[in-house]
Amino acid sequence: MVDILGERHLVTCKGATVEAEAALQNKVVALYFAAARCAPSRDFTPLLCDFYTALVAEARRPAPFEVVFVSADGSSQEMLDFMRELHGAWLALPFHDPYRHELRKRYNVTAIPKLVIVKQNGEVITNKGRKQIRERGLACFQDWVEAADIFQNFSV
Repeated sequence: MVDILGERHLVTCKGATVEAEAALQNKVVALYFAAARCAPSRDFTPLLCDFYTALVAEARRPAPFEVVFVSADGSSQEMLDFMRELHGAWLALPFHDPYRHELRKRYNVTAIPKLVIVKQNGEVITNKGRKQIRERGLACFQDWVEAADIFQNFSV
């Protein structure tokens, strides 16, 4: 993820800070653009949480997958509350990091929620991650892994 988040730091819902490069290395990354005040975000977030939990948190062999929340909330407290209430154990770009706005522009995010699945170099695998999860569930992950050119022997 050097091309996208390389030397940046990410935060957990518990407030811990992690280095993006180490946390995202050799993983399919889902950039999740959402906000607590957005009803569609509040509707989709539990589904994404279940998807993440099945692939990573509860899997016998965790999938090479990570979600990075890119908040469109109005304040850092609103972002943190949303993360604690509905999110999985995934990561977030800190609220005060201005790079949030650059990512929105780079990935042409004009409406939320939006789930953009990217390769390690930042190239888009799909900008329809939300739709694919809703329609295909865990099956869509195998396509993402193959497109990302990592862990070719992984299966869900």
